[in-house]
Amino acid sequence: MPSYIGIIHKDTGSDYGVSFPDFPGCITVGSTLDEAGRMAQEALALHVTGMREDGEAIPAPMPLDEARAHEFAQDAAAFIVVALPDEAPKYVRISITVPEDALARIDSYSKAHGIPRSTFLVQAATRAMQAGA
Repeated sequence: MPSYIGIIHKDTGSDYGVSFPDFPGCITVGSTLDEAGRMAQEALALHVTGMREDGEAIPAPMPLDEARAHEFAQDAAAFIVVALPDEAPKYVRISITVPEDALARIDSYSKAHGIPRSTFLVQAATRAMQAGA
């Protein structure tokens, strides 16, 4: 099970953002450092699953020294190591119906935070379940 370096960014007044230099475009956020770590595992697994489905090669993990020098690491708050599970989780496509204004707010938030809509929805559901809602 390979492990990849995640780069954590935190601007004043913002959530924790995580990006992966090995996987440009694979990013996620969390309101706490712990949540960002959990979301990073999920985001990486989802990204790699999509790459596999598309027949793309999965890169070898870059060494920490190389990750620290990567452009993504500029102003990094921290680095984490995220292991890919031996077996990628299975993702399913669903169709849901939501009010148009709610979808606009979801999409606005997702775009502002650089995360896909589906990632945002899963994060929101996960937070609700953890809060006991």
